[in-house]
Amino acid sequence: MVVQALERGDDRPLIRAGFTATRKVGGAVVRNRAKRRLREAARQLLPLHGRPGRDYVFIARGGTVNRPWPRLLDDMKSALISLAANQTPATRSPAVASR
Repeated sequence: MVVQALERGDDRPLIRAGFTATRKVGGAVVRNRAKRRLREAARQLLPLHGRPGRDYVFIARGGTVNRPWPRLLDDMKSALISLAANQTPATRSPAVASR
């Protein structure tokens, strides 16, 4: 998966998230499953590791559907921690976690 974050620059402390999967991931059923898995992982991890005032985009890759659940959670957690540590205001930087 790939995770991107952008500091919004407003005063609202919301953490917003978006999810996408391209046709390279698979057919509609596979893409929907990949996005559902990313949504659930984000639901669990964004309150703990997300930064208020940022928008996150989670991009599914081919291995997202078959990745064991604990490994998917670890990948997302690592990406969120990496983004929190490396990002300065008003910059966009992707954190790439392995499939």
